[in-house]
Amino acid sequence: MKVYISADLEGVAGSTTWIETEKNTPDYAPFQKQMTKEVEAAIEGAIAGGATEIVLKDAHDSARNIDISNLPVNVKIIRGWTGDPMCMVAGLDESFDRAIFIGYHSKGGSHRNPLAHTLVVNADVKINGEYASEFLINAYAAALHGVPVAFVSGDVGLTEEIKAVNENIVTLPIKEGIGGATVSISPKLAISETKRLVEEAMKVDRDSIKIELPKQFNVEIIYRDHTRAYRNSFYPRAKFKPHNTVEYETDNYFDVLRILQFLT
Repeated sequence: MKVYISADLEGVAGSTTWIETEKNTPDYAPFQKQMTKEVEAAIEGAIAGGATEIVLKDAHDSARNIDISNLPVNVKIIRGWTGDPMCMVAGLDESFDRAIFIGYHSKGGSHRNPLAHTLVVNADVKINGEYASEFLINAYAAALHGVPVAFVSGDVGLTEEIKAVNENIVTLPIKEGIGGATVSISPKLAISETKRLVEEAMKVDRDSIKIELPKQFNVEIIYRDHTRAYRNSFYPRAKFKPHNTVEYETDNYFDVLRILQFLT
């Protein structure tokens, strides 16, 4: 069984403010360690559940966060950004049995996590009229290759969204946002539950966790700055839409990933 893991930091236990998520800041180290431990727990759970090969994508900020010193020999890690439209799930293809997302978070504009955003902090993304999370964008990217997402950990708002998309995807709600604060489970519990639930997720029937791609995609990127929106509206086949929005339509989801890569 070949498993793909994409890891973020804004959804791990305890992380609450941006300074805790930024490399080389004084508050970063504890949450970088927690991200590493939750990823290691996911790897242990995946192997216990039958995974024989794992590809891990560090998908937060610089993409150089995870301490790689204790990774098992059957794990490969992608550090840094490849620059291709698959972005947070770069390297994922049809050879994988299932995907796992660790430390994910609510969509941009959500009140459920003080660190909520989608790809960037200065723009929001809508797909087919609904604000989109990084989970949805990357789950669709996985579906493009026929790979289902089996497990996601993150904040409560995100796990509620996932259950509305497919209730069979195993989720672990780690924290809840209240204004600028978070209420988080114990970091130790986040680690132990990640291992246990990922092992369970390896045994869930693949067909039951698949997500069907829409036939058409209407993408809206809503910027804080109207001048950036106007400039980016000259992307091929895109158009400017008040207020501060670039709109784009396609029936090919890879086109969606491409415009998000260039315009966010």
